[in-house]
Amino acid sequence: MTPEIVERVEQPYVSVRGMVTMRTFPEIADRLPEVFGWLAERGVAPVDAPFFKYNLIDMDSRLEVEAGVPVDAVLSGDDTVTAGVLPAGRYVTVTHVGHPDELIDVTAQLLVWAAAQGLSWDMTATDGGERWGCRLEQLLTNPSVQPDMSKWETRLQFRLAN
Repeated sequence: MTPEIVERVEQPYVSVRGMVTMRTFPEIADRLPEVFGWLAERGVAPVDAPFFKYNLIDMDSRLEVEAGVPVDAVLSGDDTVTAGVLPAGRYVTVTHVGHPDELIDVTAQLLVWAAAQGLSWDMTATDGGERWGCRLEQLLTNPSVQPDMSKWETRLQFRLAN
């Protein structure tokens, strides 16, 4: 694992949001096709790979997660799909090749690495869990092209505190 610190510019996106647990995570993950369909109905093409954005994390209880797709310009959402902008800033990033189940360990290693570097996250501890300014898992592999999950590439991108 070789993390990097990169500068990201603002990135418009659309998403669906849900409250899930680690066990029920497929409930949000399986909604990505809905977001792609919503974009297609409006003639809008994605500009980058889809992602999961973790807004609130309480690993023992619940996660507030968005299944999102980057787009070229800010759009108007509706009752189902929300439009937003990923914030600009410095991000720690690392790309993992392997089964998605391995991402918990990869994330733990990334958090330890950042702590050893003296880095602080754009994150606030709350009674409901950790509220993140921007914590992404970007899905770089299309499952319809590569069905072998052990070969999937996922880029973790966690925003640093200013």
